[in-house]
Amino acid sequence: MQLIIFDLDGTLVDSSTDITNALNYALTSSGFKPLAVSDTVKIIGEGITRLIEQVTGDVDISTKNDVMKRFLEHYEKHILDYTREYLGVRETLGEIKRYKKAVISNKKESLSRMVLDGLKLSKYFDMIVGSDTTHERKPSPVPILKVLSDLHVPPGETVMVGDSDFDIDAGKAAGVHTVAVTYGYRPREVIAHADHIIDRMTDLIPLLESM
Repeated sequence: MQLIIFDLDGTLVDSSTDITNALNYALTSSGFKPLAVSDTVKIIGEGITRLIEQVTGDVDISTKNDVMKRFLEHYEKHILDYTREYLGVRETLGEIKRYKKAVISNKKESLSRMVLDGLKLSKYFDMIVGSDTTHERKPSPVPILKVLSDLHVPPGETVMVGDSDFDIDAGKAAGVHTVAVTYGYRPREVIAHADHIIDRMTDLIPLLESM
């Protein structure tokens, strides 16, 4: 293996509380009921636009746009109030220095960079791709194919690590190896089709050595 690609939310970092707080700020301002963190994690993964669509339901576009605007206003100011990397992430990234590494998130690239910069994790990655970096986002293989092209690594020597079916489906569509983590936002049965499943990020180290 030459290249390891990571998902961000639910894989490298737990951002569920900050996302929920921003959502609730936006939702309650427009008369919607607030969500619990346990509700939010079930729908995180497809990007902010899709997230807003799911929580607002069948309302007019101006209301959706207002919720989106309020969400972004709050989230950008409070993006690192509670967001932290998962146990073992920093240790693992330090141990796998010999591999090229990238992040592909369905969060906007600017927001993804804010998280990684703020947690001092950006230094570990050769490339950061967000939902607006390419014309398609996961589960499309397009973001992965861009990373493969830019970093000059073939699919067969690449691993996609994520916590959701979007990550695994994108990886399989791109022809790369897939690794699912069980500690993220999706239940185990949703990611069971991954090539490998790990319960802790540190488990990735011996797995890579065996591939």
